[in-house]
Amino acid sequence: MLNKLSESIYYLSNQNDKERPTLGLVCGDKYSLVIDAGNSLQHAKDFLQEIESLNVPPVKYLVITHAHWDHFLGMNEFDAVVIVNPLTNQLLQAWRGYSYDDRSLKEYVNSKKMSAQCVEIIKNEIPEREAFQLHSPDIIFEKSLTLDLGNKACVLEQIRSTHTDDSTIVYVPDEKVIFLGDSVYGTTRNSLFHYKKSHLLPMIEDIQKFDAGYFLLGHESICDLDEMNTFWKELKLASEATETTSLEEAIECFTKDNDRSPNENELFFIKAFVNDQILNSQKA
Repeated sequence: MLNKLSESIYYLSNQNDKERPTLGLVCGDKYSLVIDAGNSLQHAKDFLQEIESLNVPPVKYLVITHAHWDHFLGMNEFDAVVIVNPLTNQLLQAWRGYSYDDRSLKEYVNSKKMSAQCVEIIKNEIPEREAFQLHSPDIIFEKSLTLDLGNKACVLEQIRSTHTDDSTIVYVPDEKVIFLGDSVYGTTRNSLFHYKKSHLLPMIEDIQKFDAGYFLLGHESICDLDEMNTFWKELKLASEATETTSLEEAIECFTKDNDRSPNENELFFIKAFVNDQILNSQKA
């Protein structure tokens, strides 16, 4: 069921048990825009069925926020102009060359090109997959693009991110709503979940320049401004306490600097920033 944020903005909540991220819908007087395509054709069909039950203008545009499979594998289901930034397009090229038969999928898991969960969902939710080939995007924008849906502007912008280098956000100025995709999350490398400390403040700067009151996230659905400010504060405090590859030292530093122990979220972030220090030390 679609959640209604305003008369022109809706979203389909994330389903973590199915690895389904939040999908967004912005409606103008003439056209509608979709944010992210879903993790499979079935996910996309479920979303489109919900849209069909609304009295909204036709979907003209589809924006992919970044090239992680759970955000784009449903794109073939949309009869829309697909929009990506250049790096997302580059990363999607590999997926356009993949085959989706059982043998190929097994090889991709073994070579770590796809996760086992991704392959399971492909098998269950993409019918006739042996002939499946991902479509190509239609518009590749540089840095920023503004779309007019008919008395409803949407600003697309590629931002710096702790999650991927190809993160695109969608901002709706008159509603003060911003779709962040997964941009504010950490990422995993060498089996270590980490937050890129060097990217944290630049990312926050890129996002906070937009006057937003509501934030749509890929795997939490929606946050208001107070919740987002708390999120930023916890991330910053955890980052400031972490200058070492030792978790114990980072926790001790946090406790000394803040006259308290870290809460559950802050401890999670501290561990992720420590992992970032470990990964950076391995590159040195």
